[in-house]
Formats: sequence, C-alpha cells, structure tokens
Amino acid sequence: MKPAPFAFVRPAGLEHALEALAGDPGAKVLAGGQSLVPLLSMRLAAPSLLVDINGLPGLDHVTCSGDGVRVGALARHADVLADQEARRVQPLVALALGHVAHATIRNRGTTVGSLVHADAAAEMPVVLKLLGGSLEVASATGRRTIAADDLFAGPLESTLAHDEIALEAFFPALPPGSGVAFEEISRRHGDYALCGAAALVEDHRVSVGYLSVSDVPTVVDLSGVPEAELGDAALEHLEPADDIHATADYRAELVRVLTRRVVRAAHEFRQAAS
Repeated sequence: MKPAPFAFVRPAGLEHALEALAGDPGAKVLAGGQSLVPLLSMRLAAPSLLVDINGLPGLDHVTCSGDGVRVGALARHADVLADQEARRVQPLVALALGHVAHATIRNRGTTVGSLVHADAAAEMPVVLKLLGGSLEVASATGRRTIAADDLFAGPLESTLAHDEIALEAFFPALPPGSGVAFEEISRRHGDYALCGAAALVEDHRVSVGYLSVSDVPTVVDLSGVPEAELGDAALEHLEPADDIHATADYRAELVRVLTRRVVRAAHEFRQAAS
C-alpha cells in the first residue's frame, strides 16, 4: 500500500519549521521516520503535510554534564548508544538502547522521536519516565519543558500539541551509590518486547518501570518489598492484557520474573560501583 497524498516541506531553519506546523493542523514532523513512514505506508496516518526537520542545524547533539544527558531531536539511537560519556553519566540509557530493534533501525531512528511516538512497547519512553526526565519542545509561540510524568497521555499519544517540535530530551544523571538494570523478553531479537522492565535503586528506594504491559509506560515504587513478593506487588499497579503475541497471564508471569531479575541486577550494579 502507498501513502495517501501529502505536501512536503524541508525548512531551512527552526522558525520556518514551526511556522509550517502552525499553518496546517494536519501537518506531521519527519525526523528518523522509523515509526511514521510505516504508518504512512499502511495509511494508519494521513497527514496533509510532512515537515522534514533533518536539515535543521544543532539538533543532532548528545551533550553530557554533571546533571545528566541531553539528546537532540536528530541524534540517532546508534550515536547515543556509542557515546561513552553518556554511558558513564547515565548507564540506563545505553542499557535500554541496546535492545532497540536492529542496527539498521538504530542507525536511522531518533531517540527523541521514539519518545514522541509514545509507544508503551518501546524502550526509551519508560527509561525517561523511570529517571524523571523531561522533553523540551517549541512552537511558534514559545518553548516549554514537559516532565516525563506529564508526557504520555495514552496509547501512542503524547501531550505535545500538533504545532510543537520536540527539540531535546533530558535524562538525569545516575546519582552516586545508585544502580540500574534493564531486561526484556521478545520472541526474536529486535522484536518489540512481550514484556520489559527497567530498575533504579537509590538508597532505600526501589523503582521499576515496565514496557509492553500497560497502555502507557508505567513506573512502580517497590521500596521495602521483599524480593519474593516484588512481582506480585508490581502487578497490583499494572494491567497486563491479551493480544496476538501473548496472553495476560503470560505477561503477568513475565512481570514476576523480570521484576526480580532487574531489581537484583540493579543492586549488583550498585555494589560493583561502590
């Protein structure tokens, strides 16, 4: 199937891109295209205008500082994964990116694009939410910062307005004495996960984020829960569902297994780093 007809613009600067979006309520932003192009081809999306931001300068950065990692809108997954300073400042980003699809997808897809797509089966949305990160966005009327807790509105739905462009994601640094871990189960390497979990252990606090379990990326506070009860405690806050890939009962069992694994691995990470 071919995409429905659409207009196309390749703006020379950010202001031009924002004006194009503001002038057409049916416009969509094209960055990596690894989610949008298949939707166009299957006619699950039919924008009247595509605004290709790949030529915009200054948006392909991966910048690290003491407070965290900043990833520009055009930074490809592969570039973020290969950045050793980003891996040092916030190891969970690299741990999760290693599970994203295949090398071909990582070479083209963008980390910020994955966040905006807001797929609860993707790795990076749950990482941003678990870490308490944020997204900087811009429109023709100004800029704002969206906290991860406010970003994911529903299945494949973010809180960006139609005329906003995501400019940069911020992943907070791993505090000293903390530990992280990530694991997922998929039918084949590179497939979307049947279930995935990311853990963050800080002092006496234990938090675990889940993908491919609920309609949106979900983080559960498991502080003080005995190891044998971690999975069942998490399931009190989750909604595993049946689909063509797995039953709800199977997903619930994966939650139990992966929760114990990632919490244990995060504690081991913490001990090794101390």
